[in-house]
Formats: sequence, C-alpha cells, structure tokens
Amino acid sequence: MFRVAGVGLGTLGTLECRLFDEMDGASIVAGVDPDEETRERFADEFDVPVYETVEELLDGEFLDAVTIASPHTEHFDQALAALEAGLHVHLEKPMVTDLAGARVLIDRAEDAGLTLAVGYQRHFDPRYVELRRVVDSGRIGDPHMVICHLEQEWIQWTENEWRSDPSQSGGGQLYDSGSHLLDVMLWVTRSKPVTVAAAVDHRGHDVDVNSALAVVLDRDGTELTASVGVSGEGTSVPNPSESLQIIGTEGRVAFNGKTIEVTEGGITYRATPSEPDFETLTRKKLRNFIDAARDEADLAIPAENGLYVTALTEAAYESATTGRRVNVNGDA
Repeated sequence: MFRVAGVGLGTLGTLECRLFDEMDGASIVAGVDPDEETRERFADEFDVPVYETVEELLDGEFLDAVTIASPHTEHFDQALAALEAGLHVHLEKPMVTDLAGARVLIDRAEDAGLTLAVGYQRHFDPRYVELRRVVDSGRIGDPHMVICHLEQEWIQWTENEWRSDPSQSGGGQLYDSGSHLLDVMLWVTRSKPVTVAAAVDHRGHDVDVNSALAVVLDRDGTELTASVGVSGEGTSVPNPSESLQIIGTEGRVAFNGKTIEVTEGGITYRATPSEPDFETLTRKKLRNFIDAARDEADLAIPAENGLYVTALTEAAYESATTGRRVNVNGDA
C-alpha cells in the first residue's frame, strides 16, 4: 500500500486526499495543517491522525509520499523536509517561489532517487495534448510566434485570503492561475524561456493583478517570440478564460477555450472537444505520480517544468520592477 499524507488541507488539498484514498494501492494515512478547525474536519472525514507541522508528521508516521497544497511560500521547506525523509513529493503549483529553491529540490530528489512532481494538470487535458501533438507533427511548420492570455475574476475572491498576502503567495495572479498559462505555453511548444520584458499592475492591491509579458523562447535552438497576458480582474468565474495560439512557417494552431483551429495551406480545420472536469484531470495527475514513484510510468509533470515557470515568473517580476528586459536563468 502506497501511504500518502496531505499537507495543506484546504479545498484542493482535501480533494486530492479523497482521490488518493479512492485509488487502488494507495491510502491517505495522515494530514497536516496549521489551522485547528481544518485539522478536526479532516480527521473526522478520513479518520486518520492530523498534525500541525510537517516536522510532527515526519516524527509520527511511516510514509511513502506527501501531497502538498499549502500556501506557495511554504512549499520549499515542506518539500525539502519530505525529500530528506526519503519521501516522494507531489507539489501543487507553483513549485516554489524562489529559483534557487527549485534547484535544491530537484537536486535532492535526483540524489535520493525520489519522484518530485508539480501539479500542472493541463498536461492531461486532451485539448492541450492535441495542441502539442499538432505542433510536434510539423503541420504548421516551424513555430516562431506564441500568443496567449488568461483572465479570471480572481482578486475579488482572494483579497481577504492568503493568496493576496505576498508573504504567503509569493505574488499574485501571475503565480496563481497565470502559472498554468506559463506552464502550458512552454509545454505545448517544448520550449524554454530565455528573456522577458514585463509590465505588472497591482491595481491598488498588495499583489499583482494584471501582467503583460514579452518573452523570447528557445525551442531546441529555434527562437520563438511570445506575447502573454494575464488578468486577475476579469469576468470569468470560477474557471478562467484562456487562449493559446502558435504561429508557424506553414500555418497556425489555436485554441480559444472552446474550439481548436488548425490552418494549413490556406484551409482551416476546426474541432470542439469536450472540456474535461477538474476532478478527472486531478485524478489522472495523481495516478501518474504514484505510478512514476513505483517506476511503472514516466512522470508526466517533472519538477523541471515547475522550475522553468518559477524562473520566468521571477524574471518577469524583476523586469517589471527595473524596467529592463531580464535574462531567464532557468537551467536546472
């Protein structure tokens, strides 16, 4: 039995624990949260021990893995403690809010032969899988331009919780839902960020709400130019509205949130795939994590993906502060 503990027992953390508990060969055996009421609720639902800190958990339980869905700035210390205890780690996005910390976690996991995954569930979304397949197929030629956006009614429902406290979140919408957009842009195009120029608007809040990024990407030696827009004061609720378009030398592929369009040779082909529900995608990524930890599958969301997003986000914040284009030092 694969014994898992949940760290951070809010809405997402509890959902992930339920899904782990339903899987063949896995079981939730403990939980961690600093809030007493949250711990009591979790203990009542799962009938397992609960702890206030990760340190108490590691002293009190025999485990195989942890799943971490705590405030962003707590990820590094909690994941490092778990890795040093010999545990596999599933980290919700963003991986961490410090590039040096991302490198430390990757090195520790590699040295110990442990699985370290980051929770970017769009890697299992068939719509984005299809975009990546089209790019890989060569149907649009060599990609050279990316245009993407994400908007959401976000700041209205986060302004009184930890996501709007930079000491806990590490940043605003760019580090929250925007993190998914940055990840899927890099994943679909199989590229790495090289430089970024950014403008960021807090709109009177303590964290960023709107961000506009001009990014240079590298795809195996080929340069791509990317335009990224993220807004946390949009109209879409609860899920964000988003789009992704890749332009190549022979055509383009685009997703507007509902329809995928592929244009080649002057002809446009359209498909409207069904939108998978969040719980299904979450179950798939957690199943892959367990299978990878058991050496039964390749890890679909390796920590390097999280490192590139952290590197790009931190460089964007630096660019917005300094007014200069910044090199993205994302080498793992």
